[in-house]
Amino acid sequence: MIDISDRIDYFLQMEVDLTPEQADFLRYAVQTGRVRDPAEAVQQALSLWMERERRRAEFLTSLDAAEASLARGEGRPITRESMKSLARDVMERNRHRFPVESQAGR
Repeated sequence: MIDISDRIDYFLQMEVDLTPEQADFLRYAVQTGRVRDPAEAVQQALSLWMERERRRAEFLTSLDAAEASLARGEGRPITRESMKSLARDVMERNRHRFPVESQAGR
């Protein structure tokens, strides 16, 4: 009987054709010690790709939520005055959170 993990391992081993530029880049990374071997480089590349896709999914989810909020009429128009008002509100809130140090100590 064939163990399913053996079948998965078989399919995870593959050959990849790199462009000459990619091959030079990989060779340089190994020679300079940036990565131990090509497999580590591929693992790092996949990790970065997975992180990028996770962030993309989060962004799309937040975009969907924002669009739904606008569809429900919960948005506010953005004007020069509304942005000035928002900036004043933020500065006022931060003034209480981060009090200015006393000038007497100088």
